[in-house]
Amino acid sequence: MALIATNHLALIIEFAILMHIGILLLLNFLPLNSNVVYMLSLVLGAGITLMFFIDAVCLLLPMLSHHEFTHPYGPIAIFVIVTSWAMTYMLQGQGVRTSNLKLLVLLETIGIAIFGAVVHRDFLIMFILGILIGFFILDKTNGKGKHEHSILTPRNMLLVVVAMFLLFGIMEGLSQVLHMEIISPLSRIDRMNANQFSSLKLVIDNTNLFGHSANATYWGNSSMGNSDGYISLPLTFITSFGLPFPLFYGILVTKKDIIDYFLPGIFGIGFDFGYLALAAVIIWILVVIIIGLVILNKYKLQRERGSKRYIGREALLIGSLSAFIAQTILGLFIITRTINGSALVTYLFLSAMVMAHVVTTKR
Repeated sequence: MALIATNHLALIIEFAILMHIGILLLLNFLPLNSNVVYMLSLVLGAGITLMFFIDAVCLLLPMLSHHEFTHPYGPIAIFVIVTSWAMTYMLQGQGVRTSNLKLLVLLETIGIAIFGAVVHRDFLIMFILGILIGFFILDKTNGKGKHEHSILTPRNMLLVVVAMFLLFGIMEGLSQVLHMEIISPLSRIDRMNANQFSSLKLVIDNTNLFGHSANATYWGNSSMGNSDGYISLPLTFITSFGLPFPLFYGILVTKKDIIDYFLPGIFGIGFDFGYLALAAVIIWILVVIIIGLVILNKYKLQRERGSKRYIGREALLIGSLSAFIAQTILGLFIITRTINGSALVTYLFLSAMVMAHVVTTKR
């Protein structure tokens, strides 16, 4: 009975431990050579592109209901696309012709960016950020001379920024012409500005070392003062196991949004779990990133010595680390929802995908 979680925080910790153990075993059980990793990343990239396209169509057609796939699968899209780019350039460095596959990866990248941005504007920021982080890591791990030019040239970065603003402008124009406020970037910014300061005051005035003041929450006097469900795993995880945790049913926009959406994750985590838990989360994030970079350096040394054994694992690590960093930046400093609910499952998965490289089995 002691292993059964008694609140949201305990459930998240237990799930995270199981996730990390499971991914570590899986990653070392599967034969992840470069061909398998490349094929899987391309197939998953095509699947995510199609899924985002269908969701965007459902959003634009009022008779259909959309599913907001960008929340749980947005970071996975970064993971898959960056892994594909990493495999493309590393195989190119090995003398393998990848021009046709490079075109496919480019089309998947553009498709995911456009369709995902239609559903959620913050996804485009995270996606482009993740791609840039991935290319930066790829430049550093490949080193000079491995391919003709650096990927992150000032010209390329300027083109990316211009393309992002152009896409935002097109979406704003479409929202005005079609009278669809839901796809307007400006309306989303206005909504956040209208709610962010009052939400920020609520959180700062009522957060303590171990949680928050009970009377400040939606639950009032019945609040536990900690783990009230503002940060949680998907509701289906909780209801499926019959766990008696507080849940926000039917009041997401009017109540939970003030912390889940209008505030950065550092305030959401701090409010629900306390400053000590926030400090622990930040330490954990830094540990994951540092370990990932250290292992990448080891993979790079093996590749430079002529070994092709770890190319697939190296590409996976670059993709998962890039997605983890991008999701961290957006979730902690812009929008809590990017690392909450179903997105929290993805976040823990990416962390596990990085940490799983700590152990490497010999075959």
